[in-house]
Amino acid sequence: MMHRKRTLSATEARIHFGEVLRRVGEGEVVVVVGRGRPQAVILSPEAYARLEGQGEDPLEVILDLNRAIRARRREPLPPPEEVLQTLREERNRELGGPGR
Repeated sequence: MMHRKRTLSATEARIHFGEVLRRVGEGEVVVVVGRGRPQAVILSPEAYARLEGQGEDPLEVILDLNRAIRARRREPLPPPEEVLQTLREERNRELGGPGR
């Protein structure tokens, strides 16, 4: 989903904060600028959750990707548990942890 973006000075955001919240609730993203540089971004809780990956079960995401790839390739993929295990082992090797 593409969000509209608006830029406001810190003073404008403070004076019109109620309006800023209303616009954010309608899907707008507000960039607050101070001294000519972005200082903050105001966005909806839903947009923030998407950025943080909250609300998504990693295993379910992998299963969805697995189904989509399988539909395109028409051949089986490794089970998600195996993919997760491989990713963990690679991460541990990179970090010098267990499984090294």
